[in-house]
Amino acid sequence: MEVIEIDEKSPKKWNKCDNVSVIQNYRSVDSSLTYDDFFSEHLLPNLPCVIQSGITNEWPCAQQWRVDGAPNFKCLKQLYGESKVPVANCGIKYYNAQLKETMKIEKFVDYWQEYRNNNYPCEMPLLYLKDWHCLRDHPNAKIYKVPKYFGSDWLNEYYLAHPQLEDDYMFIYMGPKGSWTPLHVDVFASYSWSANIVGKKRWLLFPPGEEDNLCDARGHLPYDIASPDNNLPLNQSNKSLEIVQGPGEIVFVPSGWHHQVWNLEDTISINHNWINGCNIWNIWRELKKALVAVMKEIDDCSNMDNWPSQCQLILKASHGMDYTQFYQFLSFIIERRLDALKTRKSCVSFDTWQLGVNHTLFDVHRAKSVLISLMKDAKEKNICDVIFSDGKVEQLVQRIEATLKCTESMKIA
Repeated sequence: MEVIEIDEKSPKKWNKCDNVSVIQNYRSVDSSLTYDDFFSEHLLPNLPCVIQSGITNEWPCAQQWRVDGAPNFKCLKQLYGESKVPVANCGIKYYNAQLKETMKIEKFVDYWQEYRNNNYPCEMPLLYLKDWHCLRDHPNAKIYKVPKYFGSDWLNEYYLAHPQLEDDYMFIYMGPKGSWTPLHVDVFASYSWSANIVGKKRWLLFPPGEEDNLCDARGHLPYDIASPDNNLPLNQSNKSLEIVQGPGEIVFVPSGWHHQVWNLEDTISINHNWINGCNIWNIWRELKKALVAVMKEIDDCSNMDNWPSQCQLILKASHGMDYTQFYQFLSFIIERRLDALKTRKSCVSFDTWQLGVNHTLFDVHRAKSVLISLMKDAKEKNICDVIFSDGKVEQLVQRIEATLKCTESMKIA
């Protein structure tokens, strides 16, 4: 296994700000970029980049899923034909997303071939297979290897260790030319990465805060940023960023960046959402903001029994995670890192990447600071009994302090 590590000789970079507000261009890098440089130049400052083709060449899916630069429809049907997948209709709006249905891969591929063979006719529906948990459905399949840059992935580390939750944030997207995804920010304001196996995509990205300038009078974001009804002078703004992603290229989307994506050709991509020590404060801020919005929305019910618990239920339904699960998530990461420091055994992600000592310490410090902030916020909102029902949070903080004291020689000054 290979080690991903950050340089203990450059501690100042650990304290860089987590957000940027303006960017004029993105950086294109090749796979010679070190993990340490990616960490300091993209993860911490929250800046996008495109990793040039090369990494995906040896992936099994790159060999199997494409033929002559196009999707290998026959192979897809043979390997996954009976799999049931979510498919969006790009022509039907459902709230602020696209209407979805479930269908078998075999049926979707048959549609795709017909649509392609008929030169993408307007009279046929424009369908897009999205958010397929392929690895969850086929756990023994060898499809791809997570690149080193994305090896520190707390979110999928947590879900892969808890199969009873029946979830993860590792997806396959497949769609014909013209299929698209509306303007959105990724779940939890997480990072995402997207690797094109076949085809070409166009991305339009907006740095954090810029979405406020895109809202209408009622504070609603546009569904389709390219719609002529929006009247947005995007070509005059240096706060939007356009990327055309080719076959084999990987786009890194920073935390909290709104974006809209179009498939310029028939396209298959692999996508992960992920969280780690670099963006955990972004995720925590968004969760706090979401709870405040919920509490404000149902403030007239604040005298009801179990109102704090009801707020958490609504938060979980609307945001995807409540304070209790966030605490469990943080605790899991902290426990694994503390055990690694105590036993001197590296944490391993995706059966491939080992976290070095400095990386492990970085994770502990970042997770600890968020945990303390969570405890403070829960106390201020008088919801400690709801969130910390296990009664172990103070003990966890004490063990963090004790472990860090024992590993003082490894700690970054």
